[in-house]
Amino acid sequence: MSDEVYSHGHHPSVTAAHAARTVASSAAYLEPFLEAGMDLLDIGCGPGSITAGFADIVAPGSVVGIDSSADVVAQAADTHRDLANVEFREGNVYDLDFADESFDVVHAHQLLQHVADPVAALREMRRVVRPGGIVAARDADFGAMAWHPAVDELEEWRTLYRDLARGNRGEPDAGRRLPGWASAAGFAHVEVSSSNWIYATPDERRFHAGSWADRVLHSAFAEQTLERGLADQQTLDRLAEGWRRWARMDDAVFLMPSVEILARD
Repeated sequence: MSDEVYSHGHHPSVTAAHAARTVASSAAYLEPFLEAGMDLLDIGCGPGSITAGFADIVAPGSVVGIDSSADVVAQAADTHRDLANVEFREGNVYDLDFADESFDVVHAHQLLQHVADPVAALREMRRVVRPGGIVAARDADFGAMAWHPAVDELEEWRTLYRDLARGNRGEPDAGRRLPGWASAAGFAHVEVSSSNWIYATPDERRFHAGSWADRVLHSAFAEQTLERGLADQQTLDRLAEGWRRWARMDDAVFLMPSVEILARD
């Protein structure tokens, strides 16, 4: 939909974090159901790291990764140009450019939290999956995220992010809503699971906190919060430093839970 805005944008701090995702870290719930020869559609593929992992698993089956950003599609195509069975193209989850029943699996990772009508998106995903196929989706739940030690700036960051995302017609607490959205989209069978990303080692903390500190200062998150008067530059500077301070704490842990669905007719 034309009035939807992506809260993260495609600053290098965002795409670098997305490019670190793999099938093992982000789609383990789906992996046991993938077989050689399947055709798979990956919606909201970003820089394509998960998509490429799928291509390895289902070869000689074909994989198509779509994203709404031409720039990130070009990045994915360049990064994974040596994979013969994967294609990247621009696409719209509400109007997929594929015939009915085109794929054995349709996958969306951390996508539905950013769209204004996730039920309509799931209906369109259902349209292009073959009988007996799977629509798989995984989304984080910002309200369920937890960290230690308590850092006031991180709590302020979460409130700010949720306000921004909802202003963009998204739902940052999407994880808990996935099963209901899938049922509303008409799926007869919805299998629900959950998994976590956890950042606890010094390297993991530096990676996660560094990514968010950069996003707070330089990404679409920063631009949108400033433009809408949700925060001023001084506040963003303070939030970024709060992230960095948290990462330096020896006992720091950040838990990011996601809910996953395997939806079938």
